[in-house]
Amino acid sequence: MARLVLAHGFTQTGRSFAPLLPGLTATGVEVVAPDLPGHGPRPVPPTDLWAAAADLGRAGGPATYVGYSMGGRVALHLALARPDLVEHLVLVSATAGIDDEAERSARRAADEELARSLGTDGLDAFLDRWLAQPMFAGLPVNAAGMEARRENTAEGLAAALRRLGTGTQEPLWHRLPELAMPVLVVAGEHDRPFAATARRLATTIGPKATLTLVPAAAHACHLERPTAFLAALQNRTA
Repeated sequence: MARLVLAHGFTQTGRSFAPLLPGLTATGVEVVAPDLPGHGPRPVPPTDLWAAAADLGRAGGPATYVGYSMGGRVALHLALARPDLVEHLVLVSATAGIDDEAERSARRAADEELARSLGTDGLDAFLDRWLAQPMFAGLPVNAAGMEARRENTAEGLAAALRRLGTGTQEPLWHRLPELAMPVLVVAGEHDRPFAATARRLATTIGPKATLTLVPAAAHACHLERPTAFLAALQNRTA
């Protein structure tokens, strides 16, 4: 694990991984944590998940890729498009997409409503509502990284919802057996929907996959229980 590329979740930036950096850099690993399209103070306009994956690969090069939530979906696209770059893949609270077309359409409509609310209500109000969701109930205030989240723009996040959201993602479940690199699938044990999805991911990927459910953690399990997360990461990607 000489080089580690970290792909953040929606409303975060590369700086959102700051709580993990001391534990990572202590092992001598080189860490790259770029801002994904639509994120950061000067956001690159997103086009789609495949293009976002290509951007991530250009920024990271050959490495272990760790993707959280939205970043996990981007990293998964990269692993399928450019397996030569992805030495290990770590999917944290991620999914391979929504199977049902009607459910996917409903999620796309919900994401569009969220994107509109960013324009009408502004960034701060949106972030407050976003982090008030039950899936983030276990995220400590000092780990939420509000300073980094406020570096984003309302326009950039709205574009990310429209172009990189789960509703726009074509399901990739049928392609998961193509993954030849070792894959670590991680979710918080209290995040029941994503814990179930993590089990499905690991089963569908097959023998190359390892499943870890972080105890006493929910969606942002890597920030809620960083010590347990880093132990799992280092054990499986060393």
